[in-house]
Amino acid sequence: MKNQVQLITYADRLTGSGLPVLKQMLDGPLVGLFSGVHILPFYYPIDGSDAGFDPIDHAQIDSRLGSWPDLKALGEGYEIMADLIVNHASGQSPEFLDVLENGTASKYWSMFLKEQDVFPNGITDEEAAAIFRPRPTSCFTPKTLASGEVVNFWTTFTDNQIDINVETEAGKNYLDKVLNLFANNGVKIIRLDAAGFAIKRAGTSCFMTDEAFAFIKQLSKQANEMGMETIAEIHSHYQTQIAVAEKVDRVYDFALPPLILHTLFTQNVDALVSWLTIAPRNCLTVLDTHDGIGIVDAGPEGEKPGLLNAAQVDNLVEQIHENSNSQSRQATGAAASNVDLYQVNCTYYDALARNDLDYLTARAIQFFSPGVPQVYYGGLLALHNDMALLDSTNVGRDINRSYLTPEKVDIQLQKPVVKALSKLIKLRNESQAFNGAFSLQGADSLLIMEWENQQHTACLKIDFETHLIEMTFADRKGAKRFNIADLLK
Repeated sequence: MKNQVQLITYADRLTGSGLPVLKQMLDGPLVGLFSGVHILPFYYPIDGSDAGFDPIDHAQIDSRLGSWPDLKALGEGYEIMADLIVNHASGQSPEFLDVLENGTASKYWSMFLKEQDVFPNGITDEEAAAIFRPRPTSCFTPKTLASGEVVNFWTTFTDNQIDINVETEAGKNYLDKVLNLFANNGVKIIRLDAAGFAIKRAGTSCFMTDEAFAFIKQLSKQANEMGMETIAEIHSHYQTQIAVAEKVDRVYDFALPPLILHTLFTQNVDALVSWLTIAPRNCLTVLDTHDGIGIVDAGPEGEKPGLLNAAQVDNLVEQIHENSNSQSRQATGAAASNVDLYQVNCTYYDALARNDLDYLTARAIQFFSPGVPQVYYGGLLALHNDMALLDSTNVGRDINRSYLTPEKVDIQLQKPVVKALSKLIKLRNESQAFNGAFSLQGADSLLIMEWENQQHTACLKIDFETHLIEMTFADRKGAKRFNIADLLK
């Protein structure tokens, strides 16, 4: 993977069309900004109950977006990242419909995880309470077979997302089919979606079990042998991220987004510095994604202290709500139909009260942090919360999943903050310093982040007390110094 900025986007929501127009956009108005693109689920259908993360056919590109040859053509110029939806398939998938029709006689019977597979003698209340669940409802959904028998299927996320038993031949064959399509059609990086839930065991939280760790490691090895890298997508306590990082090519630094917000809100860098001192170096950095702003990644878990304490987390969440004029409150937790109750749904730009300087400062910290930076399309264009879409769907995450057109993109690209961010992206891409060694200093209101690669250096210095925000890039030809505010001119 190139150490340059990547784009995260839906093919349709950014372009108003599909893969061919996405390629035209990357080659045109976005040229020079991104070396790779994470295309969010493009499988059939893209407009299911979870915006493509509940595929009816994981092996078919939705015809409204294009075809596998279209994806391969895009991959000739950009590193493509795609989601392998490891944990579940749609309740309308041909495989699950066959299970409903034929029961135990279906060749896919073993592909889907059932309560009895993990709890053959039934589950106790104590065991049920121990299961980690992103929603407050039961992790099982009763489904009635054609025979009339009612079976409890495991549904970690929604009633329409039936968990796959990845330990069976049917489950393995399902994932192998998708892996082969990826390898043959230009995909270079695979995001292992919700892999932490992949293998459940009685007597555990059924999340990030020892067996799940081993599964992730083996799946990564398989992908590597096919010429692809893997990224583990796991929201959890920061110590879990450190452990997972040792078993895959890369992990997400999901602790970074809330810590940067905390730093900007409090003008104190201590929590951020503590994390960057120990954070995995083989990571992807993000501020915003198609999901919300993760909170669990920086907070405490049970008796384990977090990077932020409970009071700091509460203050962080409340400040986001205040900055967004309570729009995020309307989209978060029980206020809307949310898959994950541990994230705040809000654009990152609105979380910072649409303050251009704070937003660019946040991006500068992201770009100078260890890892390969990714920028979500909403963040690239400094979009506001999409309250109209939220009102029409009542899906909390839709507040940050706007539908655009090329004309709307062109308008947003003319905003001063977006032009400034584009300049910042190019500075990050063009400096060879970021392929070298990282060093960090900071306490209270002062943060200094430096990179050195032989004669190439890059330094970000922020003093929140004096409002100094300065970048310096140097090579054999000399040094260039920028004040972040100058990028807005």
